[in-house]
Amino acid sequence: MRSTRSENGRPVRGGRRKALLAGLIAALAVAAQLVLGPTGVPQKAAAQPAGAQVVRVAEFLAECNFSHRLPDDPIVVPGIPGGSHMHSFFGSHATNAYTNLGDLKTAATTCDPQVDLSSYWVPTLYVNNQPVEPTGTTFYYLGEGVRDDVIARTQPIPEGLKIVAGNAKATGPNDNTRARWSCLHAGQVNPSTDFVNCPAGTMLESYLDFPQCWNGRDLDSADHKSHMSYPVDGTCPASHPVPVPKLRQVLRYPVNGNPAGFRLASGPGYTMHGDFFNAWPVAEMDRRVRDCIRPIIKCGANGIPS
Repeated sequence: MRSTRSENGRPVRGGRRKALLAGLIAALAVAAQLVLGPTGVPQKAAAQPAGAQVVRVAEFLAECNFSHRLPDDPIVVPGIPGGSHMHSFFGSHATNAYTNLGDLKTAATTCDPQVDLSSYWVPTLYVNNQPVEPTGTTFYYLGEGVRDDVIARTQPIPEGLKIVAGNAKATGPNDNTRARWSCLHAGQVNPSTDFVNCPAGTMLESYLDFPQCWNGRDLDSADHKSHMSYPVDGTCPASHPVPVPKLRQVLRYPVNGNPAGFRLASGPGYTMHGDFFNAWPVAEMDRRVRDCIRPIIKCGANGIPS
């Protein structure tokens, strides 16, 4: 019977040699499942069907075009026409200084889907002292920024909830502002809290995330912010235990170039802020949270998986 030599020089008989060869084949099979990660560390490749791409996004959205412009704010200065800086309104046609939930529920809207009767508004952008309105206006409702177990217990945004995000009174680019400016299709331009210089052929873009943790009691508060909170370490704090979908406001303005002539009605770019007055029908909001947010599914404006 033939023999071979092991690493220690001792002879290896046929049966043992077959066992060694089988072990080597098994090791090679395992190695074939490994790929190098971005840092060069071997990682096991995910078993996926050919051409498949796993995307886990909890989302539904509304496209709400510009509706009208008024120096009113029914959240911050209700009942005082002209009591605010100029605002650009999206969604409900009815919004003015006196607007209440009943007004929104019976008014026409610019939103797709038209079932979204909410009102959204921001300080008007001026370029060389001329008002410019966004031509792209998307309001995303997301399950992100928190752990999966928190997403799984997300509650519908209560009817009539009012939220203000951003800092209209910011005195500098680092003054507790949440809004960011960037350039559509120009990823080489870093996002900033102030206006950015967008290359020709691109558009100025603003995006702002609203807080997604509710105290479970109040639809508004004296400062219009304290009833809401941003998550901490992937969960909602004990003071604001109810997770709701995160509203992300994305606006695209048809301007680019040197921002020296840009300003908001509230001041510099870092004063960008957003107001939201929820008037989604209860059943529609419930359905979208149940079918899109909690199971972490990407849905379109119709609230159906896309």
